[in-house]
Amino acid sequence: MDLRISDEHRQLRELAHRFTEERVVPHAARWDRDEAIDRDLVPALGEVGFLGLGVPEELGGSGGDHLAYCLVLEEIARGDSAVRGIVSVSLGLVAKSIAGYGTDAQRQCWLPDLCAGRALGCFGLTEPGTGSDAASLTTRAVRDGDDWVVTGRKVFITNGTWADVALVFARTGGPGARGITAFLVPTDSPGFTATEIRGKLGMRGQATAELALDGVRVPDEHRLGEEGRGFRIAMAALDRGRMSVAAGCVGAARGALEAAVGYAKQREQFGKPIASFQLVQELLADMAVETDAARLLTWRCADLADRGEPFGTEASMAKLYASEASVRVADRAVQVFGGYGYTDEYPVGKYLRDTRVTTLYEGTSQIQKLLIGRALTGINAFA
Repeated sequence: MDLRISDEHRQLRELAHRFTEERVVPHAARWDRDEAIDRDLVPALGEVGFLGLGVPEELGGSGGDHLAYCLVLEEIARGDSAVRGIVSVSLGLVAKSIAGYGTDAQRQCWLPDLCAGRALGCFGLTEPGTGSDAASLTTRAVRDGDDWVVTGRKVFITNGTWADVALVFARTGGPGARGITAFLVPTDSPGFTATEIRGKLGMRGQATAELALDGVRVPDEHRLGEEGRGFRIAMAALDRGRMSVAAGCVGAARGALEAAVGYAKQREQFGKPIASFQLVQELLADMAVETDAARLLTWRCADLADRGEPFGTEASMAKLYASEASVRVADRAVQVFGGYGYTDEYPVGKYLRDTRVTTLYEGTSQIQKLLIGRALTGINAFA
């Protein structure tokens, strides 16, 4: 992999660093305690272009490549992974799906507002009874003239109570992946309700919801892509999503590492800084190696995407390693802090809680291993 960071990439990373230091870091602990991020952060994210990265400027986005996207998400997640999730879902899963599969009318309707932070999107795939087995979803859309009538439930939906549009996947045909179609559903549609899920272990500031669709009428012009092709749209979005989760995990791991190094250098025991003890240095060294390894796997994925080459397996590798590594790094950071790491006076406990869910959503670690195994052997373990 011949990957070089351009001056434009460095400038964008510095912008993301300054934004995070000014608009995210000072508030992250309060958002976590209150289980609510300040809503005015969304237009601020749009104003600096972070909600339009990778969407062409002529469609209302701010342009840029996949590496730029990963650099920004790493910086944001270093401040608060919950904020990274807002960007990843509204931009990476929803806006980029509209840009890739939408009609001109759909792009003109949604992309300028989504990219500017005047609107948010949510991704309605997971259901109470279908997580890893997404092709078995039961939400159904029935054709009625020029409309579709959608009924079903979705759960663990990031941005669910904030979103203006939900990208909803519903069954329009027979069982399995080929019977699924994607729809763009305005969240103010009659019969659409969103109920916030509170009391989460981590990502507490993020607006996570259960969605209920009770006979929601959706015009056929709001169908995204061809009928029966929704599952492919979902899987393509999740390939990008796994890249963004990996980038966020790198940011969280880096934040935990930086906090642990700083604390180890100033915390004294037995008359000297704990950084001078060999076993503490071992913890820090392991954390640094895992963080860098996760970053390089993520950048490889971004590089392939920017070259227009397939990157699905590499996205699974990056997401698998980065998510598991970020949990290990955050856990070691708590160990370096000792008892103080177990309180919210310091950020490392939050890093640990926030990273734990990354091994679960957008494909569990076990699902990633099966996807990688299928790519290696040509044998489908899901069948």
